[in-house]
Amino acid sequence: MLRSIVRLQCQLGSSRTLLKYCSRDPASNFSIQSNAYSSAMTERRKFYKDVSIAQGEGGVYEVHLDRRKLKTPGGKLFTVPNESLAVAVATEWDAQKETLKYYSMHLTTLCNTAIDNPTHRDKQQMITASLKFVETDTVCYRIDDPPALVELQKNEWDPVLHWIENRYNVEIGSSYNILGPEIPAATIDTFRQHLNSYNFWSLTGLEFVITQLKSVVLSLALIDRHLTVEEAVLLSRLEEEYQIERWGSVEWCHDYDMYELRARTAAGALFVQLSSEMSSVKRKLMQDC
Repeated sequence: MLRSIVRLQCQLGSSRTLLKYCSRDPASNFSIQSNAYSSAMTERRKFYKDVSIAQGEGGVYEVHLDRRKLKTPGGKLFTVPNESLAVAVATEWDAQKETLKYYSMHLTTLCNTAIDNPTHRDKQQMITASLKFVETDTVCYRIDDPPALVELQKNEWDPVLHWIENRYNVEIGSSYNILGPEIPAATIDTFRQHLNSYNFWSLTGLEFVITQLKSVVLSLALIDRHLTVEEAVLLSRLEEEYQIERWGSVEWCHDYDMYELRARTAAGALFVQLSSEMSSVKRKLMQDC
């Protein structure tokens, strides 16, 4: 079986940590266009022993379960643009035990979404949907009470907000008004141009991250590697974590929510990284004897 991928840490580089988070924790169905895909069949008895990848026509890569080629829910051949992404997806399938938990296979679901495009959206529609989060960005909405939370938001959110403004030469700001800050048209245009530089696959992953964190600011800071997955998730849950610190948490429930969000966010970030990678991995998979 594909239990070991030849020096995965070298092949995927900094993707290693993200891959660890993707498979570490259980998570429920996706909230973007792949909803129907992950919920239609949440679990199934494992029906294969070996997982491998192979290069197909046109330089794309396939994932094979035993000798059967993996297909999407839409019936298309499951192909990905480069070997690194194929390795990551194959690892996800190999990690399954006796029961396939489709709801935990985030990379596979994102690939299915990119291949089948079930809602038939183009890049511009995806970009427009993503940019709507700028106007309601998590880090832009502040509360004016209690003072301790006001100070916490200022200390934790302001640095990343200022970093984004400097990084992209835009103005965003924050507001205590329920309507949020008024975002300049130039800021939206700048972000639109930046998102337009992503290919369709990468944009699929980025939109997924944005919907998880409910923040374009935190998502771009994560993709640009200014924030780690843990930091981005914690900042997106700042008020909730404050309340937990003050009032305590519901046993296992809050931790599960956090781990689930980490897994989803890590999967999306890894998907963006690997979908943007054009060079293929040089080494081949090593099958167990």
